[in-house]
Amino acid sequence: MTTTPTATPKTEAPKVAKAANPKHAKRDESTPILRVDDLAVSFDNAKGPRIQAVDGVRMSIYPRQTLAVVGESGCGKSVTAMSALRLVPMPPGRIDRGAIHFDHQGKMIDLVKIPDPEMRKVRGGEIAMIFQEPMTSLNPVYTVGDQIVEAITLHQNVRTAEAYALAARAMTDVGIPDPESRLKAYPHQFSGGMRQRVMIAMALACEPTLLLADEPTTALDVTIQAQILELLNELQNTRQMAIMLITHDLGVVAENADVVCVMYAGRVVEYANVFELFSNPLHPYTRGLFASIPKMHGRLKRLITISQVVDNPEEFKKLPGADRGIRPWWPWHEPPKDLKPKPGPAGDYYLQEVKPDHWVGVWRTGAVEDHESRAPDLQYRVDDDPDKPTSLKPTSPAAG
Repeated sequence: MTTTPTATPKTEAPKVAKAANPKHAKRDESTPILRVDDLAVSFDNAKGPRIQAVDGVRMSIYPRQTLAVVGESGCGKSVTAMSALRLVPMPPGRIDRGAIHFDHQGKMIDLVKIPDPEMRKVRGGEIAMIFQEPMTSLNPVYTVGDQIVEAITLHQNVRTAEAYALAARAMTDVGIPDPESRLKAYPHQFSGGMRQRVMIAMALACEPTLLLADEPTTALDVTIQAQILELLNELQNTRQMAIMLITHDLGVVAENADVVCVMYAGRVVEYANVFELFSNPLHPYTRGLFASIPKMHGRLKRLITISQVVDNPEEFKKLPGADRGIRPWWPWHEPPKDLKPKPGPAGDYYLQEVKPDHWVGVWRTGAVEDHESRAPDLQYRVDDDPDKPTSLKPTSPAAG
């Protein structure tokens, strides 16, 4: 487990009286803030058929909950998050089907269908995003203060002086010392870690109810990474904020996630709470991810690769119900002979609740032809679990 260093001392920020805002009222934590239902996104390919980046994704996020979306590059994590903010360029992108339901001040709205003016109010104000590359996400010709203030003035009815005071407070919240003077600095005058903090300050300045964090600690040393993740956790608990954490780092997932969604080739292959997923990974791809992590104890001449796990047919016979023909979905396998696909896209795939609160993507074979599991929906939060384990240790790929 990573040891979190002492946070940077915070500078007192100007206090600004704020009008009551419905989005800051105490939320019902039994209702999801975001629910993604059968989302499919594709991109134009001039030389052939459209590229299906996301195909049938389902997930949900609750207040004060962190959903970690993990998987290798190109599996559809970032496209899913950017679709929630309608930031996928169209064309070449296109949302083919599905819905993204968001709790907008107590009313569920479909972010896929709402008009652009209404979407602009939600984007940045109620849903904010930390983009993957802080080095390129900030405009080099504007001060960081101007860039944070722009976000504030777009979504809050405040004067310029108040906007700068709010920007200073946001920088203080993320541990940037002397915020009043640093607001006048340009991005190149900040280190990589400080630029990442600026991006977080910009995202949190309007106090969103949902934060989409796309690799928020990429290329940062472990000390700064720990500080930033601790900061997000603190702000999450004080504001009832939900977080979608997109990452490749399973160590970060173990330390910070409540629920984990594993994706591959645009589809969800496994979905469970963090302790269940780490102690009992059921899809061979998930077991392959865990097997490829170097261990502190025990020497290996060579790490087990993901392909070694998923290329082993025996790994696909460990799922509960395998004796009845239930088989994990994998795009590079020949479809089972008893496949009973439903009409339409992704009809050969089915996200099944194979055990209570644990979903696995499977082929729609005769064994599950008539099944209809509920969509993945977990209110689980580690902080609220009195029986949570003290540590997470992924099982070996040989574990059943």
